[in-house]
Amino acid sequence: MLCFTYGSNMSHRRLQARVPSARFVAVAELPAHRLRFHKSAGDGSAKCDAEETGNPDDRVIGVVYEIDDGEKPDLDRHEALGFGYEEKQVELASGRDQIQAWMYYATRINTALQPFHWYKDHVLIGARENGLPVEYIAQIEAVESIDDPKPERHGRELSIYGKS
Repeated sequence: MLCFTYGSNMSHRRLQARVPSARFVAVAELPAHRLRFHKSAGDGSAKCDAEETGNPDDRVIGVVYEIDDGEKPDLDRHEALGFGYEEKQVELASGRDQIQAWMYYATRINTALQPFHWYKDHVLIGARENGLPVEYIAQIEAVESIDDPKPERHGRELSIYGKS
């Protein structure tokens, strides 16, 4: 099955740590949506959302991965499906191709929250390794992030890249 990722799961190492079958398919755009860091997470921080705007000029750029059907329940657990994220089918543009995929979208929103530095790092690593446009990456870099009150989580999260 095809999954559109636009936040921390754009990082191949992050996604493969959750679902080992993840295989890159394409970089794609989701029209009439915008990237927001406003999904209220259980750890007290903000995570990514592809907010539907209806504006044809808005777009979220992300990565389509193919994952084994049997691993989807594992990813659903990691993403807290039903507890802040729901899922929907979307039509994406990738060059001249149209791709149908499913994606998670936020249902618990708190615009007062900010992402932890490590979470924003996952998003940026995924954006860079997949060659997203420089101006789009700059928009992500401009998002303010905060220290995680549990510093050991910061190190654990980024250890998959050989750094902390």
